Amino acid sequence: MSPKERTEYIKSYAREIGLDRCGIADARPIGRGEYLREFLARGYGGSMGYLSQHVSIREDPRELLEGAKSVVVAALSYKQDEPSVEVEGALGRVAMYAWGDDYHRVLKKKLMGLADGMRERFGEGCETRVCVDTAPLLEREVAALAGVGWVGKNTLVMHEDLGSYFFLGEILTTVELVADEPGVDHCGSCRACLDACPTDAFVAPYQMDASRCVSYLTIEHRGDISRAFSEMMGDWVFGCDVCQQVCPFNRDAPDGGEARFVAKPGRARPALESVLGWDEDAYRRALSGSSMKRAKLLMMKRNASIALENLGSAEDKGKGESHA
Repeated sequence: MSPKERTEYIKSYAREIGLDRCGIADARPIGRGEYLREFLARGYGGSMGYLSQHVSIREDPRELLEGAKSVVVAALSYKQDEPSVEVEGALGRVAMYAWGDDYHRVLKKKLMGLADGMRERFGEGCETRVCVDTAPLLEREVAALAGVGWVGKNTLVMHEDLGSYFFLGEILTTVELVADEPGVDHCGSCRACLDACPTDAFVAPYQMDASRCVSYLTIEHRGDISRAFSEMMGDWVFGCDVCQQVCPFNRDAPDGGEARFVAKPGRARPALESVLGWDEDAYRRALSGSSMKRAKLLMMKRNASIALENLGSAEDKGKGESHA
């Protein structure tokens, strides 16, 4: 098969298994290594020490698979409306990507199937490696190179039609494919995401100090959270969607079609008092099959306590204003 025929087969297969976008990039140095090194040098990675590991590998996908020539980049939407909540009491808020089943398992299964199909169809000489978030790969930059979107001012991959509520996954392969044109930046003069960030995590357009991000604070940061940041976290107990919620490209983006991402009961808006009462067994039951288990029990209880305090403060402030 020619590179064009192989590429057409991959994209057709991707559509059949429900992937929302599929693009191809050449396996070559990404060219954003300098940004990553500066990001780390300035301490923007916070306590995420793993980001400083394998920096040279992150800069070049070929380091992940010997003889790699192409990278298949897939996008799978998880966008959905917030479910109605009938539970009484104070509720926390969870980033949309964690409402349903763990995306690592869902997307990896799809990509493993696609990779199996590639090896079977293309024959000897076709080697593959599937990556879903955990490999040292600058996947946002690779996605932009593959035309799946562009890296927006909030540092997330954006697409004109799909918005930004989607997961990324990659297949590195030793066969030659036809690369797509890189994504074109459509952010323009808009700065809605920059202005809306509750903790001012964006030091400049396209640059984030992750150590200030609510997602980092609630998911990656172990230990106590300083008062300066906790007061700005609002009711978020796992992740944050603020910069996506205000993005114009998400306003009319279609809902995703993957049933396994549909919100589980209590996941989008967990009852805070319930979270504070969890023991290890309750924690495991509540978050079974969820990517929320990235945050350990003590972290979830810490986050719930902060959210409860913030909600109480907001309520007290509202009462004070109503009597002014």
